[in-house]
Amino acid sequence: MMKRFACVAMAALAFSAPAMAQEKEETDPTLFELMDVFQLEYATQPQVSPDGTKIAYTRRGFDIRGDAPRSAIWVYDLEDGSHVPLFSGAKSFSSPRWSPDGERIAYVSSEEGGGSQIYVRWMEGGETARLTDLVESPSSLSWSPDGRQIAFTMFQPADPDPIAKLPSPPEGAEWSARPKVIDQTFYRGDGAGFYEQGLSQLFVVSAEGGTPRQLTRDDYDYGGTATWSPDGARLFVSSDRTEDWREGQGQNDLFAVDVRTMAVTPLATTPESEFAPLVSPDGDRIAFLRRSDRKSWHVPLELWTSRLDGSDMRRVAAGLDRTIGGYDWAADGRSLYFVYDDGGTTKLARGSVRGDDYDVLAEGLGGESLGRPYSGASIDVADDAGTVAFNMASDDAPAELATLRNGRVRQLTNINADLKAQTRFGEVRELPVTAADGVTSQCWIVTPPDFDSSQTYPMILEIHGGPHANYGRRFSAEVQLYAAEGYVVTYCNPRGSTGYGDDFAMQIDQAYPSGDYDDLMAGVDAAVATGFVDPDRLFVTGGSGGGVLSAWIVGKTDRFRAAVVAKPVINWATFILTSDFGAGSWDELFQAKPWDNPMLYWEQSPLSLVGNVETPTMLLTGEEDYRTPMSETEQFYAALKIQGVPTAMVRIQGAGHGIAARPSNLISKVAYVLGWFERYDVGEDGAANVAAVSAPMPARAN
Repeated sequence: MMKRFACVAMAALAFSAPAMAQEKEETDPTLFELMDVFQLEYATQPQVSPDGTKIAYTRRGFDIRGDAPRSAIWVYDLEDGSHVPLFSGAKSFSSPRWSPDGERIAYVSSEEGGGSQIYVRWMEGGETARLTDLVESPSSLSWSPDGRQIAFTMFQPADPDPIAKLPSPPEGAEWSARPKVIDQTFYRGDGAGFYEQGLSQLFVVSAEGGTPRQLTRDDYDYGGTATWSPDGARLFVSSDRTEDWREGQGQNDLFAVDVRTMAVTPLATTPESEFAPLVSPDGDRIAFLRRSDRKSWHVPLELWTSRLDGSDMRRVAAGLDRTIGGYDWAADGRSLYFVYDDGGTTKLARGSVRGDDYDVLAEGLGGESLGRPYSGASIDVADDAGTVAFNMASDDAPAELATLRNGRVRQLTNINADLKAQTRFGEVRELPVTAADGVTSQCWIVTPPDFDSSQTYPMILEIHGGPHANYGRRFSAEVQLYAAEGYVVTYCNPRGSTGYGDDFAMQIDQAYPSGDYDDLMAGVDAAVATGFVDPDRLFVTGGSGGGVLSAWIVGKTDRFRAAVVAKPVINWATFILTSDFGAGSWDELFQAKPWDNPMLYWEQSPLSLVGNVETPTMLLTGEEDYRTPMSETEQFYAALKIQGVPTAMVRIQGAGHGIAARPSNLISKVAYVLGWFERYDVGEDGAANVAAVSAPMPARAN
């Protein structure tokens, strides 16, 4: 089996395998390679012009020199088929928003340096004006109905009350930095670092520029996009204004903000949380997402509408037992388009305000997750009563722009055409699975590009996070890179996954891991039963919730030759006390504080099974991960060392929980996973990979 990147990964792990390097075959240029990650692009944030003739969207890719995401704004003309960049370059451009008359586009960019600002482009003449000179970055742009103002949200720093008064150092002295004082329950966030004290507030700015006016100034946070009343007099927003909102135990409600007086009044106050409000085109009703107050990590999102005064609340598609993702009003104001996961696919549907029924219009939406095959889609509906824009997933490319017009779905772009034309990808096929207790789940197998069903292959079980999340038939750079190395890759939606109804997701409530382990093992059995998976060459990996399960798996079975546990939770008690959101989720996880029911926490922790582990297990986590902090990885690493289990700890520099946010980190993750599995693989004749297995393990992580 060809292992094109084994030498790179082994060198990084302090391996010495010159014999293997001499025998390595030449690289096949038609296979998907690590550096190809930089060539991937995808379409997101589609915005249809009011007349339905043009679609502006954000096109995201990577800067190979800056090792960072980069975004541009492109426009697709539905009448003449032209597809041109509106804004593109070294800086990023995002959040396009058409003005109500369709003559202008507002957007956010850092093109002039000094942070992100709001700009407006006149589409006919091509003139561009910078509207703001802000210190903090604006977000969530929303045009007023008359096109004269743009609402947005922006963080406003606040100075905390000092606990101590410190003397100033003498001129020229080099004292230590002053202490960092923290008194917030949530004081750091993954990908954000330690929070600066302050709140997100609501602003408006003239569409012709000028000084923004701050509308909210109270001690509450206003997030998400505000929606205007038809007369432009009010903005509807979502905010948690309960007494204990800072402790993570409150709820969001809808509020109306008077643009002139800045008065904030409740639209409706219920035990549930309401957010993401959107006023209908005719201005008669307001739609919003609702989350019940059930204490669980899984609470479905429902789509509701009411009158602007909060009366006459109605649930859209009440008979649908799925969580609702993005949504938008139909032009008639009497129905809504929305997306939801059904099994491993994301569907577009339309439901009436006054009925429980809905019609499925398209499926296969999404493709916004490059690393792993997660769900996630964007939609937008034009005012012309006939055009819906969204992104669409496929096996061999990330999200492309598509439309629904006159009942017909059409893919508009092929922005990864060059890469697809010269690259062979693994084939994705569905694998039905039934566990021993009769529960069915959905899995997929990805076979190598040179697949021959008469041969046998090593297999990687790749497990999704969440745990309430959803894999599906969507492009995944990580999975395709594994397949290109000659592995069959199996991934599943075990119990707890979304897209299969509330009962299926709740089967692991306060019992995680449990039946999800059984489903994953049934998936492995089903893969082996195909006849082309070698039962003696099985490997397992997963990140976040998948890290929890991969750590749990090696404590329950020794059927895998090696494992890579990525960004795991190992000890639920320490997770609650160190994760960026842990202090606010103890009641959702086990409905008991760690000290009130320590055995429940311990029995569900993978660390409790470490005494059983014999599988060589590598740990891989971002150095700046605050979601599943590095301390979780360090605990398991020390425990495995004490047990004498072969292990290594890989700390991805500059990475938070979203390791794939920087392409070089995604590449590093895949290379180290492949290098570790190569070390413990056996040849096709069943002989051990002596050069790899005999390589010395480092005594400690550097």
